[in-house]
Amino acid sequence: MKRRLLPLLFAACFGSGASVAQQEDEAVAIPVPVPPAPAVSTLPAQELTPQILYQFLLAEIAGSRGNIGLAVDAYRDLARTTRDPRIAQRAAQVALFARRYEVALDAARLWAELDPESAQARQMVTSLLAAGARPEDLAEHIARQLAAEGGNLPNALLQLNRALARVPDKRKVLSIVEQVTTPYVGIAEAHFARAVAAHGAQDATRALGEAERAVALRPDWEQAALLKSQLQPRAEAIETLHRFASQHPASLDLRMALARMLVAEKRYPEARREFGVLLAATPDDTETLYALGVLSYQQQDLREAERYFRRLLELDFADADSVRLYLGQLAEDEKRWDEAIKWYEQIGPGEQFVAARLRQAYALAKQDRLDDALHHLQAARTEHREHAVRMLIGEAQLLREAGRTADALAVLDQGLAAQPDQPELLYEAALVAERLGRIDVFEARLKRLLQIKPDHAHALNALGYSLAERNVRLDEAQQLIDQALALAPDDPFILDSKGWVQFRRGQTAAALVTLQRAFAIRPDPEIAAHVGEVMWALGRREEAAKTWADAAKLHPGNDELTATIKRFQP
Repeated sequence: MKRRLLPLLFAACFGSGASVAQQEDEAVAIPVPVPPAPAVSTLPAQELTPQILYQFLLAEIAGSRGNIGLAVDAYRDLARTTRDPRIAQRAAQVALFARRYEVALDAARLWAELDPESAQARQMVTSLLAAGARPEDLAEHIARQLAAEGGNLPNALLQLNRALARVPDKRKVLSIVEQVTTPYVGIAEAHFARAVAAHGAQDATRALGEAERAVALRPDWEQAALLKSQLQPRAEAIETLHRFASQHPASLDLRMALARMLVAEKRYPEARREFGVLLAATPDDTETLYALGVLSYQQQDLREAERYFRRLLELDFADADSVRLYLGQLAEDEKRWDEAIKWYEQIGPGEQFVAARLRQAYALAKQDRLDDALHHLQAARTEHREHAVRMLIGEAQLLREAGRTADALAVLDQGLAAQPDQPELLYEAALVAERLGRIDVFEARLKRLLQIKPDHAHALNALGYSLAERNVRLDEAQQLIDQALALAPDDPFILDSKGWVQFRRGQTAAALVTLQRAFAIRPDPEIAAHVGEVMWALGRREEAAKTWADAAKLHPGNDELTATIKRFQP
């Protein structure tokens, strides 16, 4: 009866959720799983003596009453006297919850000694050694653990860095990984582990070298090829992934990584081809369909883009509102205004809500229904006050595009009367005031905005560009634009301003370099107007005329570009 009672007590304890654990916050320092009692056939035939029963109940009752220290001590003593792996496991877990890590480590070591087949026991020892930053003991323990893994050794090598994640000194982690993997240098996973550790230690050369050794040992190992690509410069990484994908066409995860990398490099036609291969293998994969829809739209293949987006809606794509927004824009591009409005009307509150309401108003205005568009935005502003500023700015932009610039400023002034320091309203009102020639209002509002947000790059740029355009206070203009450029070094419009102030100051050759850099980032018609004008000043008139003509084909009717061309080619 006594021999039957002890296992039942263990089963009740482990199966009931462990009363001691309930006294502690679940976010313990070391994420060690709490498994059920191990199903080991060679458990000791433990006699349930009165003393064992007393200590066991003492530990549990102490824990349930919040006396965690007493519970830990009772379980530690019980584990030492009984040398039962189940009690050693319980002692380690209770000590861990109590954050008494030295006691937990001693109990876990006893558990691993008494139950050498338990991977959980070994993992707990590893985690506790790592948390205690005891690298010498840790290396010795891991080396023994790897030696005992047998056929599971490759997988154990891949888990090395996860086991060492709590060691703060990443150079020490690399040293440990190198030490314990030395007997296994003929196994690809050992070099993979070294590469990950070297990357964590910020040793880029070593990391790439180890990844290459892993690939050399297992040329068809997708995970190693992916790791190598992540450690390479982007162009070389793309070549690595291209080569592997061509040799292993069924490797879809790697091809997905290749496609994403091509997108990041703005190599859109190539990315589209790779996503097309992925779609052929997985026709209903929504991530691939969405990527193809966006890429097709960017390349103005509107029919294909629409086909992909409609298929996403058939598949109940999670981000359906983003798809509807794209479909509305597709309809707009083909001047199917009523259809565009229907798509936008289906978009409810959420991430795409404001964009949908603004584009719906734009589509109405394009049908000569400006009053309807304004009423639409006013209603949305009243109903969704959290978006009131965006709707107000949208209303002003519609009025400005309709030639009612004074009305646009009046709308913004109305908003500023209620929120005089609202940054977006100050910025937009300043730009509209400049269009009306009210430079005093323009400068006053931008200066107020910069008092509120000194790092507002676009306000700095607008103020600086205005001075350069009017060819006044050029030193101040240069200083403002340089401040903006320091905040946003690759912003094409700030670069355009930089080039323009250089041109105004007679630095014509330098201005062209700056403007061409801006135009390469964003081929905007107004930047093209500046590029052409500077070329013209340098005597490169044929190039200037071609720059203007190419931009005019892409952006017919742009006011600034048209005005520039007329000034030089009447």
